[in-house]
Amino acid sequence: MSNPDELLVAIAAKVESEQSNQMSLTVVAGGAVITGRLAPEAVWRQRVVEVLTDSARLGPFAGLFGSPGADRAGDPGDTPTHLHFHVARILQGSTGIPETGGMYRVALADVSAWTVGDFNYSDH
Repeated sequence: MSNPDELLVAIAAKVESEQSNQMSLTVVAGGAVITGRLAPEAVWRQRVVEVLTDSARLGPFAGLFGSPGADRAGDPGDTPTHLHFHVARILQGSTGIPETGGMYRVALADVSAWTVGDFNYSDH
């Protein structure tokens, strides 16, 4: 949606202001269904830094996620532009990819549909 849904923006802002990662959400963006928990941007960035730092090949990219602008994320008055998912999966059929959950950043403007809560799926 070219103009993000005001309610979805308010949810993202609440996650940022409360520094909570307990809000489960499912969105459709670019035809993909992504389900998981929202995290404040600073928390999401820190987790990405940890994952990249542990990788021999990807370690050099870790600094990009901890860059100087990152510490401004969640400042009061900032309007969120992205959703930051952790422990998230892209749903395809009856399975979630990846199995262990991933870290996804989705532009609010790209969300065409959403619902509160995450979808359960099984291999059966």
